[in-house]
Amino acid sequence: MALRHAAPGEAVHLPPFAASIPIDKKTTALVKTDRFEAIHLVMQSGATIAPHTVDGYLTLQCLEGAVTLEASDRSIALESGDWLYLEPGERHGLSAAEDSSLLLTILFERGGGKSAL
Repeated sequence: MALRHAAPGEAVHLPPFAASIPIDKKTTALVKTDRFEAIHLVMQSGATIAPHTVDGYLTLQCLEGAVTLEASDRSIALESGDWLYLEPGERHGLSAAEDSSLLLTILFERGGGKSAL
């Protein structure tokens, strides 16, 4: 069965854990095209994503919880409501200090870029 992605103009609800997301909820690709990818990233406390690079502009919004982004030579703490972006090719990794829900967006400059997940 093919993974269902959101259609253009379709609203996607990303509720907080307290509202209904079970903590064992998995990360979900919301949209994936050759130019754009959006991912609802769910991380349990203590989970990590190893350092890697992405072939596009990356934005990360912490919807809930707390994570630390290691990017290049700095550590950046993100809490609920925080947002940031990284330039294409910037090496980064992520660790969850709490159960966390994030919105990850990647914009590929020429299409067909290498995704984060």
